Amino acid sequence: MFFINYLDRTAIGFAAPNGMNDDLGLSLAQVGFASGVFFIGYILLEVPSNLALHRFGARRWLARIMVSWGIVAFLFTFVQNFEQLAALRFVLGVAEAGFFPGAILFLSLWVPARHRSKILALFYLAQPLTTVIGAPLAGALIQQHGVFFGLEGWRFMFLCVSVPAIIVGVIAWYYLKDKPSEAKWLTSDERTWLTAELEGERAVTEKSNKHVGIGSAFKSGRVWMLAFIYFGFIYGLYSLAFFLPTIIAGFQELYGTEYGIFEKGLITAIPYVPAAIVLYLWSRDATRRGLKTWHIAVPAVVGAVSIPFALYAGSPVLTIAIIAVTASAIFAALPNFWTLPTQFLTGAAAAAGIALINTVGNIAGFSAPYITGAVADWTKVGDTPQFQVPMFIVGGFMLLSAVLMLILARQRKAADALGTSNLAAPTVLK
Repeated sequence: MFFINYLDRTAIGFAAPNGMNDDLGLSLAQVGFASGVFFIGYILLEVPSNLALHRFGARRWLARIMVSWGIVAFLFTFVQNFEQLAALRFVLGVAEAGFFPGAILFLSLWVPARHRSKILALFYLAQPLTTVIGAPLAGALIQQHGVFFGLEGWRFMFLCVSVPAIIVGVIAWYYLKDKPSEAKWLTSDERTWLTAELEGERAVTEKSNKHVGIGSAFKSGRVWMLAFIYFGFIYGLYSLAFFLPTIIAGFQELYGTEYGIFEKGLITAIPYVPAAIVLYLWSRDATRRGLKTWHIAVPAVVGAVSIPFALYAGSPVLTIAIIAVTASAIFAALPNFWTLPTQFLTGAAAAAGIALINTVGNIAGFSAPYITGAVADWTKVGDTPQFQVPMFIVGGFMLLSAVLMLILARQRKAADALGTSNLAAPTVLK
């Protein structure tokens, strides 16, 4: 579900430099706005959607989300101008709202805390693998120009990537179970053990914390700090996701190289192969050692330093290698980051808190592509957009995430020294 989710929301990044910009007459700033306006609808309904999932159950709500966004994604096949593109991107955000935090909440209701880092890493693998598989797939589909009722290649790509969301949404309605006690594929002993384990953790968390109601999530300074940390990571993630295909397309003018559409898709996928490997190994280390501050702060610093210098590399190979370091850094941090909220939030507070963190973080989903596109247009030389300044902005936000993570860890240590910490799990932020 996450694989399809990320593919559908980033498909515009593949379409833009491969026919859509020319056919619709779009500037980079317009592409950035259309890419980012998705997150306005997404942000507005994120918290209400996650509370609805908490009330009605994951099976109904996640299935409803998938079918809704699949239908909207299908309509991109027929877009005719910038206004229609922007409107559909906004509606797509409305349709998708709540999926990611809902999935995080759902996994927290199934997986005991000590296994959560590993499970979230496996879940998060879908994101880099979407690009590893999805970028060449998108390139192959875009090459099928005119083969299906005369559709342009980029329109055919939108058509093909929308259908799986509807199909999997219907499957999810019948397959997902809201809690372990409903899972017929578990034995009776397994259901009893898992339910008791999760109930025991919930009871400890509720006893040790006051973060159980919706209002407490919004009042928690820790929740807001996590939200701003997440903002920096998402700013870097979506700057890469939406503009890496455009940066690769610019290699022809910068370095005198020329690639076909399918080759561009393969090159786009390259940084995400090591990112997937690093994500898994880094999260495994966090599970083995217990989550430490540096499991999140170090990747943020590495990403901050590497991304601005990718565009000064001097060759396509070195540029992609440095971008691979940045992608690896971002994806190493994210699954470990998402183990934090559910260690001090439970019940409706967990639903609201996770959604709030994702909401604030995804403001970067709107601002990153728009600012990146606008600044690249503003600093262009002749007709060639320049991405150096936008990438320094990306590095600055990721560095801010690292600083905030260190501040949060220091606050935790101070609270522990005073005996006032209200985090239940002992492994957080050592």
